[in-house]
Amino acid sequence: MRLPWRGDGLYSDRRGRRRAMVTALLIGVLLIPLWVFAPSLPLVFVGAFVMQFMVQGAWGVIPAHINELSPDQLRGFFPGFAYQLGVLVAAGSPYFESLMAKRMTYGQAMGLFALVVLLFGSLVIAFGPEQHSVEFGRSKSG
Repeated sequence: MRLPWRGDGLYSDRRGRRRAMVTALLIGVLLIPLWVFAPSLPLVFVGAFVMQFMVQGAWGVIPAHINELSPDQLRGFFPGFAYQLGVLVAAGSPYFESLMAKRMTYGQAMGLFALVVLLFGSLVIAFGPEQHSVEFGRSKSG
């Protein structure tokens, strides 16, 4: 039995990894006010849910993207190494966000920090390489 979506894949399979990630990040930018400045608790829940949906939509594509960029000989090493470098860079986030919160409200610091991260991430991804739909195991081993 062939499922109707099988073969097409998800948005990132049809349109490309970078386009999917950048789209999710930019929609996340638009959702910052609902996420941070919602006037009621139910809207805070909605804002947090849709923001997480966009962040996961962007970051969830990264494993496939990194694997497609990795040469066959490094595919077991490179994605994990890249993730660990990302964790190293992101480790300072709570510290910098708390420093920002000393000069503004914590909500403003969260929103501004998210804005910078989402915009910077979308620029890096938009101008980076893509090897969409690469066939694994086709390169010559040395």
